[in-house]
Amino acid sequence: MKKKKGRLSLFMLILFAFFAAAGPALAMPPNELGVPADDEDPKPLSLQEKAEKAAGLALTYGGATSLRYALVENGRTLLSGGAGVYSKDGGRAPSEETLYGIGSVSKVYTTSAVMLLVQQGKVELDAPITRYLDDFTMADERFRQITPRMLLNHSSGLMGSTTADAFLFDDKDSSSKDSLLADLATQRLKADPGAYSVYCNDGFTLAEILVERVSGLEFTDFLHRYITGPLGLKETFTPRDDFDAERLAKIYLGADPEALPQESLGIIGTGGVYASAQDLAAFGYALCPGRGSLLSPAALQAMAAEEYKKGFWPQEEGGFLAYGLGWDSVSLPPFNRSGIQALYKGGDTLFYHASLVVLPEYGLSCAVVSSGGSSTLSQLAAARILIDALAEKGISVNEEPLSLPEAQPSAVAAKQGDYAGYYGSSSQAIKIEVAENGELYLSAALLPDGPSQTYRYYSDGSFRDETGTLALYFIEEKEGRVYLKQLCALEYPGLGFLEVNDYAFEKLPANPMEEKTAAAWRARAGKTYLLMNEKYSSQIYFLAFPGLTMPADFLPAGYFMANRITGEDAAESFVQIPGNAGRDGMDFWFFRQEGTEYIACQDSVYAESGVAHEIWPGPASLCTILQDGRARWFRTGKAAGKMMTVDLPEKGAFYVYDQTGVLVSAARTGKQARTVLPENGWIVFAGDPGQRFSLTMSENTAGSGQETDPAVPAALQGEEKTRQDAA
Repeated sequence: MKKKKGRLSLFMLILFAFFAAAGPALAMPPNELGVPADDEDPKPLSLQEKAEKAAGLALTYGGATSLRYALVENGRTLLSGGAGVYSKDGGRAPSEETLYGIGSVSKVYTTSAVMLLVQQGKVELDAPITRYLDDFTMADERFRQITPRMLLNHSSGLMGSTTADAFLFDDKDSSSKDSLLADLATQRLKADPGAYSVYCNDGFTLAEILVERVSGLEFTDFLHRYITGPLGLKETFTPRDDFDAERLAKIYLGADPEALPQESLGIIGTGGVYASAQDLAAFGYALCPGRGSLLSPAALQAMAAEEYKKGFWPQEEGGFLAYGLGWDSVSLPPFNRSGIQALYKGGDTLFYHASLVVLPEYGLSCAVVSSGGSSTLSQLAAARILIDALAEKGISVNEEPLSLPEAQPSAVAAKQGDYAGYYGSSSQAIKIEVAENGELYLSAALLPDGPSQTYRYYSDGSFRDETGTLALYFIEEKEGRVYLKQLCALEYPGLGFLEVNDYAFEKLPANPMEEKTAAAWRARAGKTYLLMNEKYSSQIYFLAFPGLTMPADFLPAGYFMANRITGEDAAESFVQIPGNAGRDGMDFWFFRQEGTEYIACQDSVYAESGVAHEIWPGPASLCTILQDGRARWFRTGKAAGKMMTVDLPEKGAFYVYDQTGVLVSAARTGKQARTVLPENGWIVFAGDPGQRFSLTMSENTAGSGQETDPAVPAALQGEEKTRQDAA
């Protein structure tokens, strides 16, 4: 493997959590996408033309379907525009009225709601949240120390994302939020409250519940009564609102030309708001102290304070992640190098992406929203538009990217060899070797024979790639924890640089296991466990095969990925990494019921694949969702190659996957659908308890696995005794 490619691979590995929902945004280096550099466009451009160019670049880099932007100055829309198409079938451009899911930018609305209650004297930022939520409890006594401030600056110590049934299609269900307190009651904290800030969705769902309890209003009603109403924002909604869903920009799964149903997030305060670009930018302007009318200057200054400096942190000058209250960054580059405070919040659902950048001193607010793409590209486009807007006023911004310290290749220091070993984040595990010749080798932890990336030791204690633009440092923190820090700037020609200055991985200390424990984990190698408790309308079924396959082995250091194995049936989240790489930790427990092994992690339950019996290949059968509400799984077996016709209930869906886990067919809610079953495939039926699916198997005469006109419905009798239910 060439070292240059290794550099980009490391970015993909380290930045996984930033772009998990971003699709193809970083599938290839931006300078290989054929986008002309600035010096290839000689004619001077107007501010509007520059904004259109930035929007086009963000659309191209991210592979988005559509994108809208708006720039508000001193309360009025200075410019707006878009790129791409509203839908793939019509070809028309998105308009000013087009709505987008803004994902986690919703957290700034939630923060504003909490701060309004603070202004009203109903909430104290530093009081225990148990004062307001007397039924909040956890399996960890430290929960009593959590305050509203800690929810808003990501330092609560909560595991991260308890989001079963949260990401839905065309479904107003709020059960994910409604069940959070019960779910948290069984969880522990991963860190002391206030110890450090690491991105945490559950903190904002808890803040949403706080707003509802204190105000006596549903969150959507509070949002409209106290925020969107007073600000005159008429193009901001939630899934709980009645509005024309056709105004939402269409969303797509990969290259599939058929649009997906409306995306609905039941955790509204965490990521469920919809808005137009203009409304979002206008909301951002309302958060400018001395200019906006939503909150007092003191409240707005509190939101923009440097909360990220309160815990241990890998840098002191702000950056892409430098948390305030609600904001991802209160010191966004490159503005911070010119003494300009820029407030930033990004948001990514599984299909929509948004960024809001606000320059309070200048009364400027820019929003960029898209279907497809990524919030990071939206942020770069918003920053580009704001830099150009400031230039129109004669205000320059230092756009030089951060540079690495001056250093030369050097003989490796003896101590560096002590840092070799296994490292993990909440989503990845790697192996690091340090050679005497001054080279560091980085590889996937469970692929010892796979390709590795090579970095050279330098006199400042860093290891750098051959271009000298990416530096890795080993940092020792308190309590003996060792981190791998990254420092670099990734260029997107025409948009600017993504600056990264944070901790990417934590070293996993050796965790010796008894042989009995090791044997129990070895016995699970390669086994597949199937998701049992996700709602039938969940997006999860569309995005990937809803199952977990255990790795061929646990780490020699005694870890399941980055989870410390603590017994035959338990592995606990270990890493404590500030920023983003340590987000969404979870503990795993294995348990058995009626001879089947299950995994419980956060609020999800998985069952060993043996629960999936072969589907009955006979002409007619039933599948009923039992009272426990768990999904019913089957293998295609002898029915492979046959046409399966399904009469669906009103509250149910089925999904068919081939043997590699690729979704080949799906249908939901009251339809009749048919599909040809693949060899060695999987079928899952999901629905509310008691929902029944009527099945007919016939020879395949359509010659296709696509949904077709239905055959004559099956006449079923004796349904309680059918082979399907017996299975």
